[in-house]
Amino acid sequence: MRLGIRTRKLIGTLVLLIFLTLYSFLIMTIAVSGHLPENGFVQFLYYLTAGVIWAFPAKYLITWMVRPDPV
Repeated sequence: MRLGIRTRKLIGTLVLLIFLTLYSFLIMTIAVSGHLPENGFVQFLYYLTAGVIWAFPAKYLITWMVRPDPV
């Protein structure tokens, strides 16, 4: 049984929302836990890296979501 595009979009949207919520909580927890040095440049690199990393799993999920239905 293959999922239709509407079902994949629904599932993908829910998974993406849950993933982004949990990911943002993790990133914020690490940021305020004292594990980052007080160096502004290091903090900048942390937030820059954390702000980009989430896009890689999201890319694969979105690609799966919008794949055309088999004929």
